[in-house]
Amino acid sequence: MAAASSSKMQLFSADDVSKHNTATDCWVIHRGKVYDVSEFVEDHPGGDDLILRYAGKDMGETMDDPQEHSHSDSAYELLDEHIIGRLPTTDAEKQALTERAAKGGYSGKDDSIVITDDFHPEETDFSSDYKAHKFLDLNKPLMPQMLRANFSKQFYLEQVHSPRHLKHPARFFNQDYLEVFTRTPWYVVPMVWLPIASAIFFRSTTQFAANLAKTPLNAHTWYEAATKPTQFDTSVWSIALTQTAVCWVVGVVIWTLLEYGIHRFLFHIDDILPDKPMFLTLHFLLHGVHHYLPMDRLRLVMPPLLFFLLSYPFTQLAHVLFPTAVANGIIAGAFSMYVVYDCMHYALHHTRLPQYLKNMKQYHLEHHYKNFELGFGVTSKVWDYVFGTQL
Repeated sequence: MAAASSSKMQLFSADDVSKHNTATDCWVIHRGKVYDVSEFVEDHPGGDDLILRYAGKDMGETMDDPQEHSHSDSAYELLDEHIIGRLPTTDAEKQALTERAAKGGYSGKDDSIVITDDFHPEETDFSSDYKAHKFLDLNKPLMPQMLRANFSKQFYLEQVHSPRHLKHPARFFNQDYLEVFTRTPWYVVPMVWLPIASAIFFRSTTQFAANLAKTPLNAHTWYEAATKPTQFDTSVWSIALTQTAVCWVVGVVIWTLLEYGIHRFLFHIDDILPDKPMFLTLHFLLHGVHHYLPMDRLRLVMPPLLFFLLSYPFTQLAHVLFPTAVANGIIAGAFSMYVVYDCMHYALHHTRLPQYLKNMKQYHLEHHYKNFELGFGVTSKVWDYVFGTQL
């Protein structure tokens, strides 16, 4: 990743650093920068005792002193690979760390990133990113690299949860006929799913109306209902519409719970994800790529085929649990709310918004940039508060 400007690096106090003072958890300070050298302690050419002498402390001019221990340019380059942040340099930064200490100290989240309405991260330097991390080369299609890779699960998760940013959408495949299925402009979602939701809503209403009028339903009945609504009297349609509307609202509520549950328990199954290339690739396709490239405009909404596959078991379950008319009304509500969810998700990443949506944008981007293990709600925080996963 391109080196971040010093103003955007994670801030640590000397007290934060002092708590990391063992051979397995070793942080040091050099020239105002903070380094996590835990993995390097045992490999240090001068012996681990020299590093541990300064564990949790400022090395001062020790590393620069040839009398103490001579270091080559490559040693400084190696040290730069372990940088994790810096000490505060301004009164405002010192005040921010004082306030953080009063709240319990460093939380493990990136407190230096401030999410604003016009938040836009710096673009990643492709070449230096690959040279530094040896993960995915952003100059090349990603899926062939994932399919050939043999990353460990720990390394993979560390990388996908360290966002990169491209000026243009990343490429998944060499072949255009495959690539087209991985790119979905946001407006495709309402174009495809709103007509489907409307048709299912109408189907539910006519089913309720037929039940009230005790009229058997078939293709001819639905055609007559659509072209000659007087087939059922006004009171029947009014009651049927009300019944469908109630089911629709239930579907909206159910979607918000599904949105939370799928995001938390399917997309973020990091702890139980099998450490196998096939499962890492599947995770990357489902949600890993979104955390790896959170601002990729063509990978922010779900491709219609993928949503169909994910929604099919739930629509079938609805028909098992409820009468047909009720199930269709609930599905219509859930599909309608899904359209709101995906369009809102896109807006949270790329659009200036009204106040409520500004708050949700900050909340969602903090999920990406501060703590991906909390903050699973996209359209609301309700279920995060219910289940104790609020940011």
